[in-house]
Amino acid sequence: MPTQDLGLYAHLMRRAGFGYRTGDLEKMAERGYEQCVEDLLHPERFPDIDIDLLERFYGTGYNGWNYQWWHRMLNGRRQLEEKMTLFWHWVFATSNVKAGHVMTAQAQIDMFRRNAMVDFRTILIQLSKDPAMIYWLDNQENLKDNINENYGRELLELFSMGVGNYTEEDVKAAADAFTGWTFATPIPQDAGSRHGGYNTHFVYRPDQHKDTVKSFMGETGRFNGEDIVDIVARQPATARFLARRLWCWFVEDEPPVSAWNEKPPLDPQAIEMLAQVYFESGGQMRPILRALFNSDAFKQARFRRVKSPVELVVSVLKLVGTYTDADPEMTYHLGTHDMGQGLLNPPTVEGWPNGMGWIDGGTLNSRVNYAVDEVADASKPGIQKIANLFAKEGPVPPEHFVDRCLDLLGPAPLSPETRHGLLAYAARSGTLDFANPATRKDSEARLVRMLQLIVSAREYQLC
Repeated sequence: MPTQDLGLYAHLMRRAGFGYRTGDLEKMAERGYEQCVEDLLHPERFPDIDIDLLERFYGTGYNGWNYQWWHRMLNGRRQLEEKMTLFWHWVFATSNVKAGHVMTAQAQIDMFRRNAMVDFRTILIQLSKDPAMIYWLDNQENLKDNINENYGRELLELFSMGVGNYTEEDVKAAADAFTGWTFATPIPQDAGSRHGGYNTHFVYRPDQHKDTVKSFMGETGRFNGEDIVDIVARQPATARFLARRLWCWFVEDEPPVSAWNEKPPLDPQAIEMLAQVYFESGGQMRPILRALFNSDAFKQARFRRVKSPVELVVSVLKLVGTYTDADPEMTYHLGTHDMGQGLLNPPTVEGWPNGMGWIDGGTLNSRVNYAVDEVADASKPGIQKIANLFAKEGPVPPEHFVDRCLDLLGPAPLSPETRHGLLAYAARSGTLDFANPATRKDSEARLVRMLQLIVSAREYQLC
């Protein structure tokens, strides 16, 4: 299979998944691109992770549930399902810092996973009934005689339509419609309990619902929350807003959402195409994602996104081949906090940044150090797999050594200066020979150094 063809599969798995292990791309190429897309769109074709096993290994507290999610992203076969779960966590950002009730936070993530690729209306309904979101945006305080507009406003501004596509009167009507939508107060958490407390659930209080005639987006009626979502889901602005969110997540870095009212999409035609599929499919996510991944625009948009910390960490771990089984000692998720992304704890209701928002002096240093440290051990399974591939090829001249390492790691096309530096290092010690026991150790040391140089290059931050 030509390198450029494998590059397309690598691009798909960087975007629709969390990277790949050495050897994965060749297996994908045997199935064909469109079939691989269908496999990603239908996670039910593959067995799920053994939840009981993960709970036994990791527990169910804050760190335990984080480990479980990391394990899914790293080892689960349902890669797009997990990528969409993280997507909804970004779009509908809530933080456990405010609630301090990890079971409710985790229940929200499970809800995102169950609804990862259903229709957008269902997702919004489930979100509106989610205790973590209700508490995050104070809708438990939204009562008929004491209106709280937080959820009604964010539903329109950040979750579905965007600034400029609704009025203040629409915000007030939405807030009125969601009065009485609250949750059962959970039993306080017990630090000594294995489960850390008890869960909660959605509660509708009709006695606190403002059952009046409301005008919303040009329609009038005695609307409840479901009616508001129905109207929102029918809006062309919603289709375009969701399309742009997906484009930013899967294709190329867009400006922050707060600027979308002033800055047009980078690819307006692609956004309109996805919006059309939205209406043709009734807002179903699978047809929209199918159209996105099979589009020429997606296939050509390589290395136009900065890797999020989660994407960076999981892709590096797949490269080095560690933590393929449940491991109670793994603590790698803590590294993403230093890079600006802690799971279950987005910084604001707008979620995490994207693009160059991920990069500053401190976070870039953390990202590079993490990757360099992970590839420093030649005994790791993934690095041994690369060394064995070189051993099958016989003596490896310097230029081929550089090109092959770049193919395996999948960084963006290098600048002439970066490539010259890699070639200069490779040429310094001449041809490598991984097949010869006498030179294997030295060749492995040079391989590790080459991988460290590549993952420390600025181009490796792109996906």
